[in-house]
Amino acid sequence: MSTRLEGKVALVAGATRGAGRGIAVQLGAAGATVYCTGRTTRAARSEMNRTETIEDTAALVNEAGGHGIAVQVDHLIPEQVRDLVNRIQSEQGCLHVLVNDIFGATRIEWNKSVWESDLEYGLHTLRLAVDTHAITSHFAIPLLIRTPGALLHADQGYSLVL
Repeated sequence: MSTRLEGKVALVAGATRGAGRGIAVQLGAAGATVYCTGRTTRAARSEMNRTETIEDTAALVNEAGGHGIAVQVDHLIPEQVRDLVNRIQSEQGCLHVLVNDIFGATRIEWNKSVWESDLEYGLHTLRLAVDTHAITSHFAIPLLIRTPGALLHADQGYSLVL
């Protein structure tokens, strides 16, 4: 097992399930400390009402060889994201990797015209897919850029080495 990221700190926003969970676990396998964030915890579920939790993801990170830290955060709420980044700075002093992997759609309205789709749900999904990334980047990038070679990755297909 490679520990190339031992001593490195990662934030995986949207680590509850899917790609975010997989990325968090692999960062752990490489030796990183990984802050696993999302809305679903063992005590409270998001509107997705799925059984996977951020605590489960943090445990998988630990099993893979890293250090997983579960933090419940709604990335649509700027104050929660700000507090998260302040916590990372206080506890770790730095951030090396930021992964924005938040989406959270509970349904997709295939084969419907835009005027036939549920507008409120569509706007909420858009906020989950876009606003969460902007909010998280706004607060995390100032800490991230203090570390030469830090990495920002988003599930929209872009990565930046800072």
